[in-house]
Amino acid sequence: MSAVPRPALGASGVFAVVLGNGFEFFDFTVYATYLGLIGQAFFPSDNVFVSDLASAATFGVGFVARPLGGALIGAYGDRAGRKPAMTLSIGLMAIGSAIIAVTPGYATIGVLAPILLIAARLMQGFAVGGEIGPSTMYMLEAAPPERRMAFASWQIASQNLGSLASGLIGLALGLALSKASFNDWGWRAPFALGVLIAPVGVYIRSRLVETLPTPARERRAGAGAIAARVVRENWRGVLLGLALISGGTITQYFLITMTPYAIRTLHLPEQTALLGTAALGVSGASGALAGGWLADRFGIRTITVAPRLLFMILLFPLMNGLVASPSGAMLVAVVVVLGGLHAASIAVGIMLIPLIFPPAVRSTGLAVSYSLGVAIFGGTATWVVTWLVGATGDPLASTWYVMAASVAMLLAALAIRNVDYGSEAWPPPVDREV
Repeated sequence: MSAVPRPALGASGVFAVVLGNGFEFFDFTVYATYLGLIGQAFFPSDNVFVSDLASAATFGVGFVARPLGGALIGAYGDRAGRKPAMTLSIGLMAIGSAIIAVTPGYATIGVLAPILLIAARLMQGFAVGGEIGPSTMYMLEAAPPERRMAFASWQIASQNLGSLASGLIGLALGLALSKASFNDWGWRAPFALGVLIAPVGVYIRSRLVETLPTPARERRAGAGAIAARVVRENWRGVLLGLALISGGTITQYFLITMTPYAIRTLHLPEQTALLGTAALGVSGASGALAGGWLADRFGIRTITVAPRLLFMILLFPLMNGLVASPSGAMLVAVVVVLGGLHAASIAVGIMLIPLIFPPAVRSTGLAVSYSLGVAIFGGTATWVVTWLVGATGDPLASTWYVMAASVAMLLAALAIRNVDYGSEAWPPPVDREV
């Protein structure tokens, strides 16, 4: 494979790459935040718990399509180039968001409403599954070698900035609209606003310089063949990737669902609970960028493990304090500390995954591992968290689930030490002399 000149990746280039990821997680966060309202609109029931579970299950439907999107769009990124793959994913996500924004509720069009909602979630899941591989590989290939983690950490930072945008827009709508108007149609506005980002993303991504060498783009192997090769020849890497992703995605959706948790379980006002979503955006973005900066200096594995250990130590004391003394200030404090530590760990932890795979299939390997892991663990996380608290009556029941996932993530990060990266591995050694 011939080398290609490394493109200069300035601020506009970073923005172009992470915009799609941030946009896609903006919509996912909006859905999780308004899970209860969506349940009432599309799955009306006299039992609020039943509506919440139906809405959470539909949220999980979006994860079903992620592995397929990861395999096909990820392989497309290894075959045709990172740029066309990123353009495809952001376009599909916009279509799914538009469907959710304009589809009438069950009271207006009956069973067609949840059918269209499910179709939109499947399209969004397919798009998100295919976004992470090509966009992350582009960032890693275009970034200066000594700052790869600092640049790549913007991927997770953008997800949290999407959460921040969701929280701020929700807070503004909650203050501007009456409760009846917000519950009736106001929750749809963030989905409609998100659609407007897609044309901007397509335009600025078209101006990027492709990083995939030309010979790779000229291969005749189809996307299916490339994905099959990843699973057949690198199954151990896929398993390690799944374990890494389990801790990251279960924790992320646990934190995202702190808003409905604060409303339903802690009985905090909606505007107060939305502060948790905004706090998660700020702490998550800051933590991710700090993790990337530290990883360039101390090594990827070190910054994957250390913040995760601290997160596990503080998890139960902080959640106990929140349940014992629920308030807006306590909610924000818990989300800031846990969100920051989690983001610092997963922002660089996810970069361990491409190291496992051969250079020719790294976009596919990362996309398959990530999307499959998120489908299995993230797709069920909101349902499991909702069910654990509702079925047991214990407000801390879901905390044990997060703890178990974090243990799996730590073990996977340590196990990757024994993987043979090969002579073409990047970046510099996983753990670096200080």
